[in-house]
Amino acid sequence: MSAKTGRNDPCPCGSGTKYKRCHGRIASHRAAPPVDLRRILDSRAAEEHIRRSQQGFGRPIIAAKVRDYQLVAVGNTVHWAKTWKTFADFLGDYIKKVFGPEWGNAEIAKPFEERHPLMQWYDAYCRYQQRMIPKPSEVSTTTVTGIVACWLGMAYALYLLDHNAELQARLVHRLKDRANFQGAYYELIVASILIRAGFTLTLEDETDPLTKHCEFAAVSRETGKRYWVEAKMRSIAGILGKTDADGGQDGKPLSRLVRHLNAALKKSATDERLIFIDLNAEPHMGADNKPTWFEPAVDRLERYEADELDAGVSAYVFVTNIAFHRQLDREPLLVVAPFGLGIPDFNRPGTMRVSEAYRQKMKHIDAYRIAESAVKYLRFPSTFDGRLPSEAFGTPSSRVKIGETYHFTNIGENGTIGTVTAASVNEPEKTVYIGITLSDGRAQILRQPMSDADFAEYTEFRDAYFGRVGPVTSKPKDAFELFEWFMETHKDVPREKILERFAGAPNVDALKAMSDADLRMEYCEAIVGAIVQVAPPPPKDDSKAKP
Repeated sequence: MSAKTGRNDPCPCGSGTKYKRCHGRIASHRAAPPVDLRRILDSRAAEEHIRRSQQGFGRPIIAAKVRDYQLVAVGNTVHWAKTWKTFADFLGDYIKKVFGPEWGNAEIAKPFEERHPLMQWYDAYCRYQQRMIPKPSEVSTTTVTGIVACWLGMAYALYLLDHNAELQARLVHRLKDRANFQGAYYELIVASILIRAGFTLTLEDETDPLTKHCEFAAVSRETGKRYWVEAKMRSIAGILGKTDADGGQDGKPLSRLVRHLNAALKKSATDERLIFIDLNAEPHMGADNKPTWFEPAVDRLERYEADELDAGVSAYVFVTNIAFHRQLDREPLLVVAPFGLGIPDFNRPGTMRVSEAYRQKMKHIDAYRIAESAVKYLRFPSTFDGRLPSEAFGTPSSRVKIGETYHFTNIGENGTIGTVTAASVNEPEKTVYIGITLSDGRAQILRQPMSDADFAEYTEFRDAYFGRVGPVTSKPKDAFELFEWFMETHKDVPREKILERFAGAPNVDALKAMSDADLRMEYCEAIVGAIVQVAPPPPKDDSKAKP
């Protein structure tokens, strides 16, 4: 157990004087200004990393606490209330404002079966809150189920679009219309994924009847590339507001895959294409823990590419299956299968050097960022300022930060005071090992068990949890992940140092002629080769999102 000692608290050593005049003075004298500056910069970088892990790469949440009111700025509008303790509280009120109380009350007055799908979700979400939140006035942790993914996911997607681009009145009108709800809903999900991935969206003028255009354009902040975005979702009678008149039969998840693909490719595009197609199917999983539709979908796209794709046409295709609405009381699943249509070096099976797989990933990094963002769609921020929930809500935590000085009460008779220099978690044991430096300069390693709450926060934010951003030495899943870890840990190693380590290599002249990036890849690949002694497969992006 550890606790940070305040400067005006009695010194834990038992001297009877204030900490700032005893061991606190020793610690402050020992710390040189440059080290303090580095600690501050490291701490702020870790805080920003944790914030982005929760909120994505879009515009940060802008909020402030003013007396008893919580304020949240959305675009150019400021919202406020006294009752918002979590960001989810705000989202619950925000979505009601977007659709308006008149429309919502009119829907609630209808028989349940005749209500708009969104208001059916609202009924289920209220019942979920009654079951899962015992004391509404207190902050509590609950399980994310399908209804949370539907209702809160809709609210967060609306907020992101409003805060980062523009929430058009026409989109809200389409969402209110049962016949158009499904298409608008999927476009909103895609927009949310892109915003979180770090794209700036430009919405199209859909009132122009003379031009066939995409849903919106997206520009990557990372690469500066501009993309044309199209989103299509299979319609099923009786689901998401569709009827026998505008919805097909369930089953056969791939029945409209090629039809949607052809419709998207027929629209003219001056930029590279991002095409999202949702199967809207039951989430059946195979023995390999992959959806039963996954391999057939990839096979069909490969046949389309070989036999039907026009020369010179290409697109990043993301086949998704968003089945939240089919499993309101169960763990929600979001599966995405990225495919490079006419792009043979993106996410294809085969054997290659890890360095070549890494180069391919960097070449198509925007598509990889989209796939990573889709996997994280089911994560919603709980705090207004990006802090960890334990910090924002004042829940007990034994978390320590590198560079901070603590009184470790469980060491010796009176405990011990030390500055944390390193921290690492043994995940199977749920135990943290803490390296500290004592006031006399001696080093010590402490072992401390983690509570379930602390371990949950650590596993979600492990690479910044201890107040410094850095790669975590958890066991890599494959050689490529190991290679990426070495690339990250060696990013600041000087070129001269790498060449020293290659001294005596038969190809040293060729190594000297390489760029810094290629030399680092060659070195990291050599380390991986020495460890695994096998040629690894390329990276895969067929991840399954879980809360």
